[in-house]
Amino acid sequence: MTKNMSRWEEFYHSLTPPSGFDSSKRQLQEFCSRHQNKKIVLVTVPYQDSGGTTVPLEHNTVRFVDNFSAGTRGSASAEYFLHAGYAVIFVFRLKSLEPFARHFTGQTFLNMLEVRKENNEHSINVAVAVKGNNLGELLPILQQYQDAQNSGRLLQIPFTTLSDYLWLLRAASECLSDFGPKAMLYLAAAVSDFYVPTDRMPTHKMQSTEGPPTISLQLVPKMLKPLVNIWVPKAYVVSFKLETDTNLLIKKSREALNKYNHNLVIANILQTRKYTVVFVFPDSDYEINLGEEEIKNNVEIESKIVSDLVSKHEAYIKECEEGNNS
Repeated sequence: MTKNMSRWEEFYHSLTPPSGFDSSKRQLQEFCSRHQNKKIVLVTVPYQDSGGTTVPLEHNTVRFVDNFSAGTRGSASAEYFLHAGYAVIFVFRLKSLEPFARHFTGQTFLNMLEVRKENNEHSINVAVAVKGNNLGELLPILQQYQDAQNSGRLLQIPFTTLSDYLWLLRAASECLSDFGPKAMLYLAAAVSDFYVPTDRMPTHKMQSTEGPPTISLQLVPKMLKPLVNIWVPKAYVVSFKLETDTNLLIKKSREALNKYNHNLVIANILQTRKYTVVFVFPDSDYEINLGEEEIKNNVEIESKIVSDLVSKHEAYIKECEEGNNS
């Protein structure tokens, strides 16, 4: 480790790449190569209700610190970006919600199906069919999923630990650098604040017979700075801010914009995040809300977030192209 190494460089130096990282990196490179002329978005998912990050406490991990959550915002947003014509890289916490499959969690999907048997003279034919009125719910989602698959516009890469996520974030960002302003980063990621460096992590399971463990945690460096300044400097970068105090929401969001110099913070309060968000820019802000009728009709606020972002991104691309031609 060199004396002049930055904190984020120290972080990557202290943690080895995840298992299968080379394969994930190849997938990212091939996906970006296929969609070079399209608008593309990286949706990263852990954030409040979008899947958490695990911090392992041993090399052979048995115990860990976790902030796991479901994955609603990220998976829903990925669907709406696909609908808007984007190629989508979806980096998600393993076992959190995924695009399209999110509509059928638990036994919901199985309850939509039934087994039908037909007897004839020589055999019994067994088929699986959609029950009753469930076809109207299942069919459009299945069609959207198959369209995404057939067009090859969705790449899903899972992760488990904080280290996995940050290695994949850098690899994906570097792949997107060639897209210039056509790339958007939708960083729905409130990452764990602490990690255990590899050289301070025991190899095997910590034993309770040895008494309470002393765990030395290090602060995770904020990766927005190298991302915006080094890895993908021309992209349209969106981060999220979650607070519980409305008095802090805009102030904290604008501090982040000033510190990292990215394009937009989508801010929300924990209790109302499913119905209201605030788009915060360096010198302005405004709310996006769901009305009573929209809530009653199960409109998802992510549909309005993504629609607004698509317009903002198109304006940003046009501005960058005009700047290059002037």
